[in-house]
Amino acid sequence: MGRPAGRPPGWPDDRGSSTAEFTLVAALLTVLTLSVLQLGLALHIRNTTLDAAAEGARVAALADNGLADGAERTRDLLRTALGSTYAGDVSATRGDYLGMPSVAVTVRAPLPVLGLVGVEGGLEVTGHAVVEEVG
Repeated sequence: MGRPAGRPPGWPDDRGSSTAEFTLVAALLTVLTLSVLQLGLALHIRNTTLDAAAEGARVAALADNGLADGAERTRDLLRTALGSTYAGDVSATRGDYLGMPSVAVTVRAPLPVLGLVGVEGGLEVTGHAVVEEVG
């Protein structure tokens, strides 16, 4: 078999290199795809946790409800949407937010790094709502 046209003498031919190239490119694309999926999961958990905290703050801010009602509503939403692991550390406080009396519900949850396994307490979100006053 002769030397391919355009190849300098003494260079090895490139038969079989497509298998190695495919393996390297496939591994790189797999890592990239899994990284994007993990980022999407982390953002989903953050958004769901933030929404549950905001909903709990709105419930606690109602005239006939208290802080415990808002915290419990937040825990219920987190248990339903994400599981009991994410509903462990929920707190509700009264205070001022932008000059208005308000309720703040804070959730501390694991931040998923590899699948659902993550850094404990790595995610902290707070939902605020203005307190409803009657009269």
